[in-house]
Amino acid sequence: MPNQTQSPASILGTNVITQIGILVHDIEKTAQAYADFFGVEKPPCNWTDRADIAQTEYRGKPSEARAMLAFFDMGSLQLELIQPDEKPSTWREYLDEHGEGPHHIAFVVEGMKEKVMLMEGQNMSLLQKGEYTGGRYAYMDTFKDLKIIFELLENDK
Repeated sequence: MPNQTQSPASILGTNVITQIGILVHDIEKTAQAYADFFGVEKPPCNWTDRADIAQTEYRGKPSEARAMLAFFDMGSLQLELIQPDEKPSTWREYLDEHGEGPHHIAFVVEGMKEKVMLMEGQNMSLLQKGEYTGGRYAYMDTFKDLKIIFELLENDK
């Protein structure tokens, strides 16, 4: 059983936030608003991989859910805009319950399975996981204690 006083760095192996994810209803409009505000080019908005590639699981069950994503590199931090489809996912559930706005903060980790198990030992359950080109992700239910979802990102070596 993990020690209740373990630091985030000892659980995750890092305390460096790499990304903030924001849920939106209209990604094209919101991405353009960010681009205009920061005086940068609007990034492309692309769909996540199909379910057969992404192997998405939501609340322990396979999910066909996809989302349109746009990424802004903001120095040491990446801003991710997320427009989910209607299929069951943490994105859709959170957008329906909380409206547009922050969904997660992300951390790059090594040893995803171990990190997920450590967090589950802290009563932070796995909400959703999947694959992307070059790695995998896991959304952990940290909302009760930390008021936002944590996303773990593990990139292939």
